[in-house]
Amino acid sequence: MQKTDWNPEQYLKFDKERTQPSIDLLSHLSIWPETIIDIGCGPGNSTRILFQRWPYAKVTGADISPAMIEKAKNDFPQHDWRILDAGSDEIAGKFDLVFSNAAIQWIPNHAELLNKFFHLLTDKGTVAIQLPLFRDMPLSKAIEQIAMNIRWNKLTAGVSNLFTINDASFYYHHLSSLFSSVEIWETSYMHIMDSPLSILDMIRSTGLRPYLDGLGTDENRKSFEDEILKEIEKDYPSQKNGKVIFPFKRLFFIAHR
Repeated sequence: MQKTDWNPEQYLKFDKERTQPSIDLLSHLSIWPETIIDIGCGPGNSTRILFQRWPYAKVTGADISPAMIEKAKNDFPQHDWRILDAGSDEIAGKFDLVFSNAAIQWIPNHAELLNKFFHLLTDKGTVAIQLPLFRDMPLSKAIEQIAMNIRWNKLTAGVSNLFTINDASFYYHHLSSLFSSVEIWETSYMHIMDSPLSILDMIRSTGLRPYLDGLGTDENRKSFEDEILKEIEKDYPSQKNGKVIFPFKRLFFIAHR
C-alpha cells in the first residue's frame, strides 16, 4: 500500500470540529504543568489550546507526519516540534502532562503505550487523552462493508487493522493499575454539516485516508468515495434546511500519578 503524508490544509478545513474535544478535555484539568508534550499534535491546532491555557509552560508537539510538523513550525515557531513515532521511537524528557487528542488510534498496543506514557511523566504527572470511537459509528461500518466488496477487498486488505480503538473498560483496567486516580467519560458531538459531501470531506484526511492510499488511481478513489457518499446520504439524512447532523462519539480519559 502506498502511504501518503497527511494534508494539513485538508485537516484544518474542519478545525472547529477537531479542536473542540481538546478544549473539553482541558476543561477537566485543574493542574499547572511546567512541561507538556502533545502526542500526535498534527498541525498544532490542539497544541495551540495547550499553550494558550498554560502560556508559561514548555510545550512540545510530536507527530509522525513531516507535513503536519512543518505546518505547526510555520504557524507557531516559538515552540518545540518533533517528528517521531510515539509508538516505537524513544521520547526524550519528562513531562508534567502527556496530552493526546484523536491520535492514539493510529498507534498499536495500547497497554504498552499507556505504560510508556506513564514512564514519561514526572512524579505528579498527568495523562489526558481523547480518541474517536469511530468503529461505533454507522459511517465506519459502511466504509468497512464497502472495502470488503470484491472490487476493493484486495486493494484495501489490512487497512482496518491500522486502527486501535478499545472500550472504556480496557483503558480503565490498564490505567488503574498504573495511576492513583482515573477519570473516564464519553461525549457524542452533534456536528452540523453543510451537506453529506461535507462529512465525506471531513473524513477524507483522517479515517478514510489509508483506504484511499491503497486504491492506486484517482478513478478508483472517486468510485470508492461515490459508494461511501451514497451510504452517508442514507445514514445521515438532510434536515429541512439542507444541513446534516453528524453524530461523532469520542472517549476521554485523565489519569494522575
